[in-house]
Amino acid sequence: MKIANSIKITVFVKEGGSEVKVKQALLGLLPFDLEKEKIEIKQSTATGFNEKKTKIFEILLTKERHTNMFLENLKNNLSKETKELIFRQAESRTDDGCNFFLRFSKDKLINEKKLWLTDQGNCFHIKINIAAFPKKKENALRIINSFFDSGM
Repeated sequence: MKIANSIKITVFVKEGGSEVKVKQALLGLLPFDLEKEKIEIKQSTATGFNEKKTKIFEILLTKERHTNMFLENLKNNLSKETKELIFRQAESRTDDGCNFFLRFSKDKLINEKKLWLTDQGNCFHIKINIAAFPKKKENALRIINSFFDSGM
Protein backbone atom coordinates (compact mmCIF):
# COMPACT_ATOMS: atom_id res chain seq x y z
CA MET A 1 0.00 0.00 0.00
CA LYS A 2 1.28 3.43 -0.89
CA ILE A 3 1.65 5.51 2.25
CA ALA A 4 3.63 8.50 0.99
CA ASN A 5 3.99 10.33 -2.32
CA SER A 6 7.38 11.65 -1.27
CA ILE A 7 9.72 11.96 1.69
CA LYS A 8 12.26 14.74 2.07
CA ILE A 9 15.00 14.42 4.68
CA THR A 10 16.99 17.57 5.40
CA VAL A 11 19.81 18.32 7.80
CA PHE A 12 21.98 21.41 8.32
CA VAL A 13 25.67 21.45 9.22
CA LYS A 14 26.94 24.70 10.64
CA GLU A 15 30.40 25.95 9.81
CA GLY A 16 32.83 23.92 11.92
CA GLY A 17 30.39 21.01 12.34
CA SER A 18 31.29 17.47 11.37
CA GLU A 19 29.95 16.87 7.87
CA VAL A 20 31.20 13.27 7.94
CA LYS A 21 29.28 12.37 11.13
CA VAL A 22 26.12 14.08 9.92
CA LYS A 23 26.29 12.33 6.53
CA GLN A 24 26.83 8.95 8.22
CA ALA A 25 23.80 9.52 10.45
CA LEU A 26 21.76 10.63 7.44
CA LEU A 27 22.71 7.48 5.53
CA GLY A 28 21.89 5.43 8.64
CA LEU A 29 18.26 6.54 8.35
CA LEU A 30 17.96 4.73 5.02
CA PRO A 31 17.54 0.96 4.73
CA PHE A 32 19.10 0.87 1.26
CA ASP A 33 22.24 1.96 -0.57
CA LEU A 34 21.76 5.38 -2.20
CA GLU A 35 24.32 4.71 -4.90
CA LYS A 36 22.73 1.40 -5.95
CA GLU A 37 19.28 3.00 -5.91
CA LYS A 38 20.53 6.01 -7.89
CA ILE A 39 19.43 8.51 -5.25
CA GLU A 40 21.62 11.52 -4.64
CA ILE A 41 22.30 13.59 -1.58
CA LYS A 42 21.71 17.13 -2.75
CA GLN A 43 24.09 19.61 -1.17
CA SER A 44 23.75 23.35 -0.97
CA THR A 45 25.20 26.15 1.11
CA ALA A 46 23.44 29.00 2.84
CA THR A 47 24.95 32.05 4.48
CA GLY A 48 23.64 32.79 7.94
CA PHE A 49 24.27 35.35 10.62
CA ASN A 50 27.74 36.91 10.69
CA GLU A 51 28.36 35.49 7.20
CA LYS A 52 28.74 31.95 8.59
CA LYS A 53 28.22 29.19 6.05
CA THR A 54 25.76 26.38 6.65
CA LYS A 55 25.76 23.23 4.50
CA ILE A 56 22.40 21.71 3.74
CA PHE A 57 22.09 18.01 2.90
CA GLU A 58 18.82 16.84 1.39
CA ILE A 59 17.51 13.49 0.20
CA LEU A 60 14.25 13.20 -1.72
CA LEU A 61 12.51 9.83 -2.00
CA THR A 62 9.72 9.60 -4.57
CA LYS A 63 9.49 5.92 -5.55
CA GLU A 64 6.91 3.93 -3.64
CA ARG A 65 9.43 1.16 -2.92
CA HIS A 66 11.84 3.67 -1.35
CA THR A 67 9.22 5.55 0.66
CA ASN A 68 7.68 2.34 2.04
CA MET A 69 11.08 0.88 2.94
CA PHE A 70 12.09 4.12 4.65
CA LEU A 71 8.85 4.33 6.66
CA GLU A 72 8.99 0.68 7.75
CA ASN A 73 12.61 1.11 8.81
CA LEU A 74 11.73 4.30 10.67
CA LYS A 75 8.83 2.64 12.48
CA ASN A 76 10.97 -0.37 13.41
CA ASN A 77 13.62 1.90 14.93
CA LEU A 78 11.26 3.98 17.07
CA SER A 79 10.61 3.14 20.70
CA LYS A 80 7.07 2.25 21.73
CA GLU A 81 6.87 5.55 23.65
CA THR A 82 7.95 7.56 20.58
CA LYS A 83 5.37 5.82 18.38
CA GLU A 84 2.68 6.62 20.96
CA LEU A 85 3.81 10.25 21.08
CA ILE A 86 3.71 10.53 17.27
CA PHE A 87 0.26 8.91 17.30
CA ARG A 88 -0.97 11.49 19.88
CA GLN A 89 0.64 14.44 18.06
CA ALA A 90 -0.31 13.39 14.52
CA GLU A 91 -2.79 16.22 14.02
CA SER A 92 -0.38 18.99 15.03
CA ARG A 93 2.36 17.42 12.89
CA THR A 94 0.19 17.39 9.76
CA ASP A 95 -0.66 20.41 7.61
CA ASP A 96 -3.59 20.98 5.26
CA GLY A 97 -1.46 19.86 2.29
CA CYS A 98 -1.19 16.36 3.83
CA ASN A 99 2.45 16.90 4.80
CA PHE A 100 3.49 15.12 7.98
CA PHE A 101 6.54 16.50 9.80
CA LEU A 102 8.99 14.79 12.13
CA ARG A 103 12.18 16.18 13.68
CA PHE A 104 14.80 13.97 15.27
CA SER A 105 17.63 15.23 17.45
CA LYS A 106 20.86 15.45 15.50
CA ASP A 107 23.00 14.92 18.63
CA LYS A 108 21.08 11.83 19.79
CA LEU A 109 21.18 10.26 16.33
CA ILE A 110 24.88 10.95 15.78
CA ASN A 111 26.12 10.11 19.28
CA GLU A 112 23.66 7.47 20.51
CA LYS A 113 22.11 6.16 17.27
CA LYS A 114 18.66 6.95 18.75
CA LEU A 115 15.67 8.49 17.02
CA TRP A 116 14.64 11.11 19.56
CA LEU A 117 11.74 13.42 18.68
CA THR A 118 12.53 17.08 19.20
CA ASP A 119 11.06 20.49 18.57
CA GLN A 120 14.51 22.08 18.45
CA GLY A 121 16.21 23.27 15.28
CA ASN A 122 19.39 21.17 15.57
CA CYS A 123 17.79 18.14 13.97
CA PHE A 124 17.06 15.93 11.01
CA HIS A 125 13.89 17.28 9.38
CA ILE A 126 11.61 14.71 7.75
CA LYS A 127 8.71 15.88 5.60
CA ILE A 128 6.38 13.10 4.49
CA ASN A 129 3.76 13.91 1.88
CA ILE A 130 0.99 11.44 2.74
CA ALA A 131 -0.70 9.68 -0.18
CA ALA A 132 -4.24 10.60 0.88
CA PHE A 133 -7.14 10.53 -1.54
CA PRO A 134 -9.01 12.73 -1.66
CA LYS A 135 -6.22 15.01 -0.51
CA LYS A 136 -7.63 16.10 2.85
CA LYS A 137 -6.02 16.35 6.25
CA GLU A 138 -8.54 13.92 7.78
CA ASN A 139 -7.62 11.27 5.22
CA ALA A 140 -3.92 11.82 5.81
CA LEU A 141 -4.43 11.50 9.58
CA ARG A 142 -6.28 8.22 9.08
CA ILE A 143 -3.29 6.82 7.15
CA ILE A 144 -0.74 8.14 9.68
CA ASN A 145 -2.67 6.80 12.67
CA SER A 146 -3.19 3.42 11.04
CA PHE A 147 0.50 3.17 10.15
CA PHE A 148 1.83 4.10 13.60
CA ASP A 149 -0.92 2.27 15.52
CA SER A 150 -0.12 -0.98 13.71
CA GLY A 151 3.46 -0.77 14.90
CA MET A 152 2.85 -0.21 18.62
